[in-house]
Amino acid sequence: MFSKFTSILQHAVEALAPSLPLQEDFVYHWKAITHYYIETSDDKAPVTDTNIPSHLEQMLDILVQEENERESGETGPCMEYLLHHKILETLYTLGKADCPPGMKQQVLAFYTKLLGRIRQPLLPHINVHRPVQKLIRLCGEVLATPTENEEIQFLCIVCAKLKQDPYLVNFFLESKLKAMASKESTNLITEDMLKGQDSLAPDTGQPMQPEETPGAAGAEHMEKEDELPQQADDLSFSLDELNVTSSPESSTVCPNQDYNLVNSLLNLTKSPDGRIAVKACEGLMLLVSLPEPAAAKCLTQSTCLCELLTDRLASLYRALPQSLDPLDIETVEAINWGLDSYSHKEDASAFPGKRALISFLSWFDYCDQLIKEAQKIAAVAMAKAVRERFFVDVMEPQLMQTSEIGILTSTALLHRIVRQVTSDVLLQELVYFVLGEQREPETLPNINRHPLRHRLIEHCDHISDEISIMTLRMFEHLLQKPHEHILYNLVLRNLEERNYTEYKPLCQEDKDVVENGQIAGAIDLEEDPLFTDLSPDSTGAQEWLSVSPPVSPEHPKNDGKTEVHKIVNSFLCLVPDEAKSSYHVEGTGYDTYLRDAHRQFRDYCLICLRWEWPGSPRSLEKCNLEASFFEGHFLKVLFDRMGRILDQPYDVNLQVTSVLSKLSLFPHPHIHEYLLDPYINLASGCRSLFSVIVRVVGDLMVRIQRIPDFTPKLLLVRKRLLGLEPEGPVIDHMTLLEGVIVLEEFCKELAAIAFVKYHASSTP
Repeated sequence: MFSKFTSILQHAVEALAPSLPLQEDFVYHWKAITHYYIETSDDKAPVTDTNIPSHLEQMLDILVQEENERESGETGPCMEYLLHHKILETLYTLGKADCPPGMKQQVLAFYTKLLGRIRQPLLPHINVHRPVQKLIRLCGEVLATPTENEEIQFLCIVCAKLKQDPYLVNFFLESKLKAMASKESTNLITEDMLKGQDSLAPDTGQPMQPEETPGAAGAEHMEKEDELPQQADDLSFSLDELNVTSSPESSTVCPNQDYNLVNSLLNLTKSPDGRIAVKACEGLMLLVSLPEPAAAKCLTQSTCLCELLTDRLASLYRALPQSLDPLDIETVEAINWGLDSYSHKEDASAFPGKRALISFLSWFDYCDQLIKEAQKIAAVAMAKAVRERFFVDVMEPQLMQTSEIGILTSTALLHRIVRQVTSDVLLQELVYFVLGEQREPETLPNINRHPLRHRLIEHCDHISDEISIMTLRMFEHLLQKPHEHILYNLVLRNLEERNYTEYKPLCQEDKDVVENGQIAGAIDLEEDPLFTDLSPDSTGAQEWLSVSPPVSPEHPKNDGKTEVHKIVNSFLCLVPDEAKSSYHVEGTGYDTYLRDAHRQFRDYCLICLRWEWPGSPRSLEKCNLEASFFEGHFLKVLFDRMGRILDQPYDVNLQVTSVLSKLSLFPHPHIHEYLLDPYINLASGCRSLFSVIVRVVGDLMVRIQRIPDFTPKLLLVRKRLLGLEPEGPVIDHMTLLEGVIVLEEFCKELAAIAFVKYHASSTP
């Protein structure tokens, strides 16, 4: 009580007294603090009962005022006094001893405000970055302490300063051996130390330049420093112990280096206070993005950052329930790592395990964003750690298990991760984890060379329809990711030699098959009843039809491509008229597929732009047509499932055709030829997408004859699927009828894709 009264009285006296020059005022407040330690006998009283907080605040205000009154970049006498007399060193020692109780909080707040409010660069000064470095080591030592808030504020302001001037990070990479020696030293606060402020070694008052970091100039600078009298040497680190510089030539990291700023932040990410943990994560985000390669190497080699990321991912993944509804995993709201706040009581759509799922997805999002923002060296190291310590060690055993419930849950989680990942570096590691790194053509005996890839592709044809659909959806989203290896590994490596074709020069008989540029007996697009929605007055009709090649026997092929009319008619005429039902229902016309295909193809072209794919197929003369052809495990399973389209559930058929249509959209000439050209001469024993569909249609023609009232039933099923008819009695052969509808729509979709791709290739 008495000390509070003294403080009030002092403020009153200061207000009435004539104003002193700023430097005298600054020195007065500092001396008042040092005299407290000389004169006081009660070191148990909390710091808030003393005048120390007030004096520190006054010193800050004076420094800010001094800077405002001077030209930009000019150091005033008060700041010079603070630097020359190692005030920050002394404050660090007082904070470390926490004398009086609560002093650590006051020191942290002073450092934070000093770095935040002073505009001129302070960290390059040796008498600033030395005590700052040592204060950093005090942060995060114990969790849930009263100083946690001040600690994280201090660390974040240091991170922000390093973000402004990245080269300064080299001051914060220190020798482990010296750090241990410093921790073992006994930094006693003596009366002589507090009295002898004027005799402390002076800072030059000038910031060190980047080129003065340890090198020839740095060594010369330190020699001059060492000639000056030093007091409290055990509290400091000399710059010659910093073994890295910002120059590329010296980017090799000594294994005996510490990055205590990172270590302190890592400790605080474990704080029970969520706000502290998020701020610590933000600080790490700033540090990993610094462009200095030396700091990036030290961050990944000499800190526990990679272990923290992966261990927490693993523990959060293992905390998930063994069984989760795939729909819940897919539809749980998008999670941003900094907004991981969830209240089960307030959630109307809560489900068991939602809290754990949100926590896992939130932390994965943080890892993804951290790697995305990180300097390249750090990003690669963190992504590899995630692959090795989480994907391989934790996720792979779950994906390889035999329990159907476990397979479904783990595949749904993999699907969510595939959808959520945005970092190119992490995506690459995820792709290599799922597919392996092989790029040579597949052969049937070695399709299980990468066990996880083999198992996942086999799951596309699993006895459980749910597992099949989920795995197919995972591959569908994987194909849409911007990484060249995905499509190459799954499909393209098997099509490089074009050995699915048999080279046969066209003879006169083949040429006579074409009448007026079309297949004999095929009707023109404009006359096809499927194109009733594409009347000349309909929106987009003129645009699409105007780009068709002119119908004439002399019309040349475009870069060896079969004329688009022939291809489109081939797909549209595959399904026999008695098995067609779309022209009886409005809004199911061909033009809707054209618009969707145009939009999707444009998106795929943007994804593939940087992959430098050829514009035309590889010359057959340069291909090894004698090599045996295998379409690859992925296409084999898709073609097998496509061949059973009349006997599979509706949802499975939709997913199989969706994946095949996505593959067809890729603008690679070999994919276009193999999946969309009905007129390639297939080599003996080879099959293409068109040939698979032809076999299905042949089977359909036989089975139609056995079903009475086939066409009315087919139309009724289509209307029910579209919601135009209420559900009624069960119809016989429902699976077959639904399969026919999917087949018809798929053929229309393939025709639209072929047309759009022709349009794009013929447009300059």
